[in-house]
Amino acid sequence: MHVPLTNDELLTTTRAVRRRLDLTRPVEPEVLLECLALALQAPTASNRQSWQWLFITEPATKAALAELYRAPAAVDVRLPFEETGPGDVRSERAEAVGRSAAYLSEHLAEVPVLLVPCHLGRVDGAPVATQAALWGSLLPAVWSLFLALRTRGLGAAWTSIHLRHEREAAELLGIPYDRYTQGGLFPIAYTVGTDFAPAARRPLDQVVRWERW
Repeated sequence: MHVPLTNDELLTTTRAVRRRLDLTRPVEPEVLLECLALALQAPTASNRQSWQWLFITEPATKAALAELYRAPAAVDVRLPFEETGPGDVRSERAEAVGRSAAYLSEHLAEVPVLLVPCHLGRVDGAPVATQAALWGSLLPAVWSLFLALRTRGLGAAWTSIHLRHEREAAELLGIPYDRYTQGGLFPIAYTVGTDFAPAARRPLDQVVRWERW
């Protein structure tokens, strides 16, 4: 199955899909590998290609990951969030995003495939340039995978919350924690319909600067 999309349509309608993941339809391994082969054309720092892609389909393992995903963190340090007010697209969508996230948390174990991408090396406490090299070597390929999935009628959601328990997830999945960093936990499934629309985003004049801050 191929979804006919122009390049602009692909870039503007590839969404983080949660409520419209088809929890009952199996995902063929060959489709995942076809999409991943495309995604691995993404750039990596110094052409390292030091990534590993762990797909999980076993029900008990998915259930255990879902429990980690829902477990509270001992220390929860969040990114800062700007104050928003009436008319801000983020405020207008906050309630719907919250409901969508809660739905995914409840049904995560039912998703046909979970993906944990990993990259060689640990950057805990490393300089920002080192951290950027690792994430910049892994996450572009993850987004390319999302794009490839979209063209084949599948969707995924970007989540990183399970990384509050990264060591426990590594033990569960057999990942050598001291050598590999996990990049997230991505549910993958066929979508219920393929008619996704562009998301509301902040106007360019609120986010673009020229020459200096």
